[in-house]
Amino acid sequence: MSPQKDLVLSFLREWDRGDRTVRSRMLISFVTQNSGKIFYDLELQFAQVASLFLARLTTWMRLTYLFGTDLGLQLKAIGIFLCASNHDQYLTEFLEDGGILTLLDILGHSQSKDLDKAEVVHLLTTVSNSGCKCKWLICESHGVEVIADCLAMSNTYETQESAWILLKSLSCGNPKYQDHIYKTLITLMSCTSPKAQQLVLNALRFVQVKQNLAPIHQVKAKMYFFKTFTTPEN
Repeated sequence: MSPQKDLVLSFLREWDRGDRTVRSRMLISFVTQNSGKIFYDLELQFAQVASLFLARLTTWMRLTYLFGTDLGLQLKAIGIFLCASNHDQYLTEFLEDGGILTLLDILGHSQSKDLDKAEVVHLLTTVSNSGCKCKWLICESHGVEVIADCLAMSNTYETQESAWILLKSLSCGNPKYQDHIYKTLITLMSCTSPKAQQLVLNALRFVQVKQNLAPIHQVKAKMYFFKTFTTPEN
């Protein structure tokens, strides 16, 4: 066994035996040292078994996100794997391990911090931009509704804007769900946030142009907008 592989196995054993403090320290070190690395760099550093650490990260996040245990660090570490260029192995493994459902659960959880939600949206955008099948997986997991709620209800404009970018990404090259995304955007016009409404209008125009939707959809959108802002209060 090579010295590098010995180091990696020792690292994994330390993770497996470590408590929250130990794992937090290890995550900080991992994020600091590996941000921006590509697939081949990570495989070299982890002696061709980087997937073993990704699996541990995904499992720990799934088990602890409800408690907010170092969630931001976990998301950043997973992001290093998902953003590693030149290869889709890590993405495939993350998806097979139920990563999309976990991310959507975090996004829809009422106690999740806005900073963590923004990081989740960033990861989901990375997944969405990876291809049509990835967009389908997000949509099939009721992701459009969860992301729409994030856009409408988020407390920060940065998170709202990130959710808007993600919805636009999901609408591109995704004819199977384009009508569903469009109708969901229309329902968002009833939200109370002026900034969110502006982003929704922008997204509606984007989808209309990109997907060449029939005029009737535009009419319905305008009718819904008019009804929302002209209905007298009780």
